[in-house]
Amino acid sequence: MISDFDFFIRFKLFPVFVISLFLLHGPFLFLYTSALTLGKKGLQRRDFLHFVPFLTFAVYLFIASLFPDYAAKISMDHVSSHVQPPLFFILLLLATAFSGPVYFILCIKEVQKHKSNYPNNFSSIENINLDWLRILLYIFGAVWSVLIIIAVIHHVFHYSSMYFCINGLLLSLSAFIVLLGYYGLRQQEIFTHFPIEDYRHAFLQDEPEGAKVKYANLSLSEDEITSYSERIDRYMKEEKPYLNPDLTLPQLALELNTSTHQLSRIINEHYGRNFYDFVNGYRIEGVKDKLFDPSYHNFSLLGIAFESGFNSKSAFNRTFKKATGLTPSEYKKAQS
Repeated sequence: MISDFDFFIRFKLFPVFVISLFLLHGPFLFLYTSALTLGKKGLQRRDFLHFVPFLTFAVYLFIASLFPDYAAKISMDHVSSHVQPPLFFILLLLATAFSGPVYFILCIKEVQKHKSNYPNNFSSIENINLDWLRILLYIFGAVWSVLIIIAVIHHVFHYSSMYFCINGLLLSLSAFIVLLGYYGLRQQEIFTHFPIEDYRHAFLQDEPEGAKVKYANLSLSEDEITSYSERIDRYMKEEKPYLNPDLTLPQLALELNTSTHQLSRIINEHYGRNFYDFVNGYRIEGVKDKLFDPSYHNFSLLGIAFESGFNSKSAFNRTFKKATGLTPSEYKKAQS
C-alpha cells in the first residue's frame, strides 16, 4: 500500500530495507514458540544472536547509501535491468529468503518436542495442545518456500516480477499473523504456577539410552523406590490429588515433598508409565467405582468423569478405552 508513496521513490534503498524486515519474522516466531513450549520469560543474552542477520543487512544498506553509484546497483527488481547486483547483496537476499524455512523447521521441532514430552509432566493435555500452531507452521512454511523459490528464480534468471513474490509474502504473512494472534489469544497459559526450572530440565533431557541413562545420576536403592512408591500409592488413594484436572508433575512432587526427578523416575521405572497415564489410571479407577455407587446413580457418564478428575469428554473416552479396551458405555453395560 505504501510502496507507491513519494518516500519510496526518492529513497531507492528503503524498499530493500523493508524486505530486510523479513529477517525478523523467523526469530520472533521462534521466540514466541519457545515461550509457549518452554515457558520462557523475557529475552536471554543468546537470544539476541537471532537478530544478527537483520542488523548486518541494515548496516550494509546504511553504508551502501553513502555511495550513490554502488547503491544504484541495489534493487529488488532486475527483469528489465542489465545492472549486475552486488554479490553481498545477493547473499543477504538468499539469507532473507531461506531464514523463513529454517525457522519454520526449528519451530516445528520445538512443538514436536513439547508434544512428545508433555505426557511426563501433565495429567491433562487438552489445554496445552499446540496442534493449531503446528498446522499454521506447516501451511505458511509451504507458502513461504514456494514464493521464495519463485523469487530466487527471478533473481537468477531475471524471469517474472519480484512484486508477485513480495505481495504474495505480505498477503500470506498478514493472514498468518491474524491467525496466529487469534489462536494465540485463545491458548491458555501452559505454565501457570509451574516450577519452570523443573519443567525445562525434564524437557531438555536427552534419552539416547532410555530411562536408565536419564536417571543415572539419581541414586536410589530398590528399597527406597519401594518405600517411595508405597507413599505415593497411599497419598493418591487417601488425598486423591488426581481430582485436580490440571495436576502436574511438579505439583504432585511438591505435595509429596520430593523432587520432580525422583518422582518421575519412580513413575517411569516402578510403575512403567508416564505421568499422564499414571494419574489417569487413578481417574479411571475412580470412574469404575462411581459407576456402581448408588450416590452417583443420577450422574451421567460424563458427569462421573468430571467428578473423577477428567476435564473433557474426548480425553475421558480416549483414555478409558485405551486402558480397558472398551468405551465407558460398553464397560458399564458389560458390568451390569
